[in-house]
Amino acid sequence: MGFSSYISWDDLKVEGGKLETQNAAGRKRIIVVDQTGKGDCLTVQAAVDMVPHHNPHRLKIYILPGLYSEKVNVPASKPYVSFIGDPERAEATVIAWHNRASDLDENGDEIGTFRSASVTVEADYFCAAGITFQNTVQFSAGARGNQAVALRISGDNSVLYKSRFLGSQDTLLDESGTHFFYKCLVQGSIDFIFGSARSLYMECTLSVIGESFAIAAQRRETDNDDGVFSFVNCTIHGGGGGGVFLGRAWGDYSRVVYSYSELDIDVKPQGWDDWGKPSRQKTVLFGEYKCRGKGADRSGRAAWSKALTHHEAQPYLDLTFIAARQWLRL
Repeated sequence: MGFSSYISWDDLKVEGGKLETQNAAGRKRIIVVDQTGKGDCLTVQAAVDMVPHHNPHRLKIYILPGLYSEKVNVPASKPYVSFIGDPERAEATVIAWHNRASDLDENGDEIGTFRSASVTVEADYFCAAGITFQNTVQFSAGARGNQAVALRISGDNSVLYKSRFLGSQDTLLDESGTHFFYKCLVQGSIDFIFGSARSLYMECTLSVIGESFAIAAQRRETDNDDGVFSFVNCTIHGGGGGGVFLGRAWGDYSRVVYSYSELDIDVKPQGWDDWGKPSRQKTVLFGEYKCRGKGADRSGRAAWSKALTHHEAQPYLDLTFIAARQWLRL
């Protein structure tokens, strides 16, 4: 692989606030988004539109603080894009929209969950640092079509660092590909991390709000798929009355593992849900390893969930889980 096929810390930052707008070859390296008009663009989508199709080199979109009320799409034809805010103040740079699954498009058809996303990333080697992705739709009991995605990510080999994902039902659609979420915050109430990706969530905070039901809904349809959600050294807090499920079996071979995590939350005694399909109890892998906190009590856990041994947990515990040697240099 060439240099550009690796993600490094440099891809996640703008050095010292000094903006090198071109590299040695004269290619634009940084596009500045500034709502005051002092940058290259007023909106994030306008910056994405400036990225050449089939872009072969890292291009950073430096988003100055502000609330950017827009839908954004990074298409598959624009790899190696970084969204960069201030990693120490992710709340200062917000991309937000308000679509829900039951909204209608120009043809009068419901847009559905996937198209509700405030930000969609289909490109490979995407990075985000210090950005808040938000869908402002709130869950309403008894209403249909509440699914409201903040970020849908389906590109491969992506890193999201010190970023926030805010919503209620279906906040983060971790759809496909291999992803590394590091020191991020994900907020929601129902299935708020869902999809078929193979993703490592390390040192993240999962904030359960409102009329909560379940945290993760992982969709792995066959035993040959490689999709798994692994949560390592994470903190889970919040929650409504009655507790939450740690995960639900959206697919027949759903895989979710929590390791070394603080479950500071009321968890339903059984811990896990088979999505109303008991046959999935024989094929899913729902595991816990050395977790702590009031939600870590496994005395009432579903018998088909697992208290993992170190040997069983080892494949999910570090960056080797996402084949980091092939695409990360952090």
